[in-house]
Amino acid sequence: MYEKIKYHVYDILVETDDNETIDRIVAIFLMILILLNTIAVVLETVESINQQYAWHFHALEVFSVVVFTLEYVLRLWIAPLEKRFSGRFGRVRYAFTIFALIDLVAILPFYLPLLFPMDLLVIRFLRVFRLFRLFKLNRYARSLNTLDDIIRNKKEELFVTLAMLVMLLLFASSLMYLVENEAQPDKFPDIPTAMWWGIVTLTTVGYGDAFPITPLGKILGGIVAILGIALFAIPTGIFAAGFNEELEKIRLKDKLKCPTCPHCDGDISDVILGFKPKPENQTVQQTDEEAEK
Repeated sequence: MYEKIKYHVYDILVETDDNETIDRIVAIFLMILILLNTIAVVLETVESINQQYAWHFHALEVFSVVVFTLEYVLRLWIAPLEKRFSGRFGRVRYAFTIFALIDLVAILPFYLPLLFPMDLLVIRFLRVFRLFRLFKLNRYARSLNTLDDIIRNKKEELFVTLAMLVMLLLFASSLMYLVENEAQPDKFPDIPTAMWWGIVTLTTVGYGDAFPITPLGKILGGIVAILGIALFAIPTGIFAAGFNEELEKIRLKDKLKCPTCPHCDGDISDVILGFKPKPENQTVQQTDEEAEK
């Protein structure tokens, strides 16, 4: 009974690909709760709204912390059912995974002020950490999981692109410092300050707080702006190709997915939970022999 309950909890919280009704209900409930918490964190900063609905915000926070704490404890409990967390210290290994740390950070801001006396400013700072609950959506939104898979699969290409951006930023900022330092010592006093101009220019944001005024500086700024447009198009192409690949994998997986177990012609979840269906061709004689055994 204990193991069956454990597997049921694992099926609800982890194995959500079987599209069972209870899985969808739990996932939708948790997603709505996360979104409500995010809205509450934002609205609490509006003094008039916070004064009028302070009790409602507090009630939502207490309810959310109870739910998220229960979820965290349950996930620790069922962690050894996954192969990579089986054996000794499996739950400890799970506790240091990125999602487990996100779950912990999502509930800690509520408990820390209760355990340790803190300044009001620190408490307000900790409340902002509740926004980390948004990262919990990764577990329940398939599109976010797809994005996570793309980043993992394309990490080499993305790293090369990031390295190229950093190198371009360093070269552009250094050259602009050399060209504009004498003309604008307040705007380009050093390379780190010039890097702010480089970031704004490469991203084509153009705040206008720092810009070249010398002819050579303007030419250099134009070249950097054009290179920035070209270089930022590369990650877009990588993500587009990654999305196409992942969508093809999902389509192929859905085509090959079979709702029944090929060995016993029963539902896979029933096999996991120990409910093996009786074969139709089983004779009464065989049943009597098994009963004697």
